[in-house]
Amino acid sequence: MLSLFRPFAALLVGGGLLLAGLPALAQSGDSPDPEITTRQEADRTIREYRVDGVLYAIEIQPASGPSYYLVDRDGDGNFERQEGNDITVPEWVRQDG
Repeated sequence: MLSLFRPFAALLVGGGLLLAGLPALAQSGDSPDPEITTRQEADRTIREYRVDGVLYAIEIQPASGPSYYLVDRDGDGNFERQEGNDITVPEWVRQDG
């Protein structure tokens, strides 16, 4: 019976560790708090970051390997790949809000 709970426990612990990195993406001084939508796919976790419904960043966390981000830096709908955890709400999102 205990073996049935191990995968679930591992998922909870792993999810908690992943969530620990979220504030670095979302907060920067006077930046608005983003709305974060998370979905799980077979081989990755995807988080979409929005302010007032406007999508500005997507975090991709593969099943193995480091996460990376796709960021719309100027509001043109083109998302550029960015490594690391230090991503802030772009200025164009703050001006629209």
